Amino acid sequence: MAWETGRLVLRRHFLRGHQLGRVWVGRVAADDEHGLWIWIAPGSPWLDVVTTDGRRLREVPFPEFGAADKTMAQFRWQGATLMLHQEDTANSTWFFFTNGTFTSWYVNLERPGRRWDDTTLCGIDTVDYDLDILVQPDRTWSWKDEDEFQHHLSHPAHYWCDNEQQVRDEGERVVKLIESSAFPFNGTRQDFQPPADWPLPTSVPPGWNRPRAW
Repeated sequence: MAWETGRLVLRRHFLRGHQLGRVWVGRVAADDEHGLWIWIAPGSPWLDVVTTDGRRLREVPFPEFGAADKTMAQFRWQGATLMLHQEDTANSTWFFFTNGTFTSWYVNLERPGRRWDDTTLCGIDTVDYDLDILVQPDRTWSWKDEDEFQHHLSHPAHYWCDNEQQVRDEGERVVKLIESSAFPFNGTRQDFQPPADWPLPTSVPPGWNRPRAW
């Protein structure tokens, strides 16, 4: 069954094994024939993995980060973001807004999301593969973090991507959609506005650290 609009939902990213990497707190904007749409409001709490001395991924040499003891630290989300997870698709497409106006898309290449529902809380779990695509409203596009992706691949003992070619193939598939103005790059939900009565989440809800969904 489709999840109810407005329901609190978590998006979780895992590192190698069962290590949590990030947890976003959002609301179900829609759950329809296109997939699961998650609204992450500016100021929402979210968790990011850090070393026990507080350093984040890009502040530490990658092999050192991979070997370090880690914990989760809470931050506040800065952008207004609508995230689309299509069923069995190895990416999520993020719609960025500024002052209620659509400004760009961001394609996050990742493991196809797996849903879970504990009745009191629901979410979708994935693995972020670092390589991304930036897409402007006129559908000009560029790769993002390609150097980082390649660097992380050179440390397979610590990295969470096991098939570089699958990630690149998915990126090329999405590029064809972008260049042809196909869904989701066809104007769908560029006018999205969250209901004014949706309260901003104040904390990451209990259950955020449940076992991953696969």
